[in-house]
Amino acid sequence: MIGVLSLGNAPAQAIATRFGLPLIDALPAEGRYLLWENDQLELATVGDKARVVVDFVEGAQAHRRKFGGGLGQPVARAVGLKQGAPLTVLDATAGQGRDAFVLASLGATLTLLERSPVACALLADGLARASEHPDTATIAARMTLIHADSLTWLNACEQQFDVVFLDPMFPEPGKRAKSKKDMAAFQDLIGGDQDADGLLAPARRIAGKRIVVKRPRHAPWLAGVKPDFDYPGESTRFDAYLPKA
Repeated sequence: MIGVLSLGNAPAQAIATRFGLPLIDALPAEGRYLLWENDQLELATVGDKARVVVDFVEGAQAHRRKFGGGLGQPVARAVGLKQGAPLTVLDATAGQGRDAFVLASLGATLTLLERSPVACALLADGLARASEHPDTATIAARMTLIHADSLTWLNACEQQFDVVFLDPMFPEPGKRAKSKKDMAAFQDLIGGDQDADGLLAPARRIAGKRIVVKRPRHAPWLAGVKPDFDYPGESTRFDAYLPKA
């Protein structure tokens, strides 16, 4: 398991305790580790300067928030967001929370599930920093993160959401080499969601309006089930399913 470099750092120790991650006192000889640096949690790889950080305040997420196209963005259209009609959305495969943050910035209320303790720690840190910044505090307040296995959580869930959003990791041959270093490191960390097909049925039970599955453009349908309608794009598509009792 990936450890958290401690060095007597209180935030690092708190993160390790919260997510059940081991504390380490020195750099590992190889592989990845977490550390608290520059007032944020970072995923590092020994021998590589690239770091993975979840940042909703600056960078790509800030640009998307300001210039991404608002309700015209594909993910917003796919979940059915409309002006003055906020939705409750369950993002059952949160990852780095990028699409969830876009939906929250457009007024939706998000519940995010993430089972990887490392991914969850990075996402929790990003949300904590977003909640402290005036530009993103109200958005972060609409996002609740739960560290849980999605399949187990969905099967036990008695709560209803307007929309369930699924974006399971789908390995495409030849694609990983083209990914940015930080995304490639995150993909390696998460791995493929081998149980992703099992998410569709319980998602259809708790969704009030629709289930939206984000897929690479040429990937097969989730669980082999044809969607009721879809929103195709250049590199990805959004498959939409209607609820079932």
